[in-house]
Amino acid sequence: MKKLIAIAALVASAIAGAVAIAQAPAKTVTVTDASFTCIRDMTPVRGFYVSNLLGDTEATVKVANSATGGVYPVGSVVQLVPTEAMVKREPGFNAATKDWEFFELKVAPGGAKINVRGTTETVNRFKGNCFSCHVQAKAEFDLICEQTHGCAPIPITPVMAKAIQNTDPRCKPMELPPEQQAALKQLAAFTAAAAPK
Repeated sequence: MKKLIAIAALVASAIAGAVAIAQAPAKTVTVTDASFTCIRDMTPVRGFYVSNLLGDTEATVKVANSATGGVYPVGSVVQLVPTEAMVKREPGFNAATKDWEFFELKVAPGGAKINVRGTTETVNRFKGNCFSCHVQAKAEFDLICEQTHGCAPIPITPVMAKAIQNTDPRCKPMELPPEQQAALKQLAAFTAAAAPK
């Protein structure tokens, strides 16, 4: 009888522990200016960079490297260029954006300042709505755009993107190869032509 009582107590304890784990609140992500540092300090993946504000960069990289996609873990940060970012927030943050929050940043040698942040309404400095582009990604890629993910193409070539990443003012300066210098000139000409008169 004592054995049965001991076993029952162990089972009850295990069930209580499982319930406590199931009811544990999801980790929340606090995003501030300090959340965004030199883009080249993040982990490179096929031309863009990832990290994780909760320290789970390994899980973020695993999803980013998956050929079949996946859901990014809470705290994931994805950046193509220093002035724009996506952060995966806690479950229930925003169903439409699959819990992603979009950011436009002002970057300078001293750090980053969040200029714009939000979900479906976030517009970058080129007047593009972040969500309207990323929502085109195939469902399995969790709103992350790449050339084969279903998103409309952007007017930035891979060489331009690399040049922009390498000139992040928060990073240690580096000498750009000639093709990246030429790409920056092309980008400057494009930006000037697209600017309102």
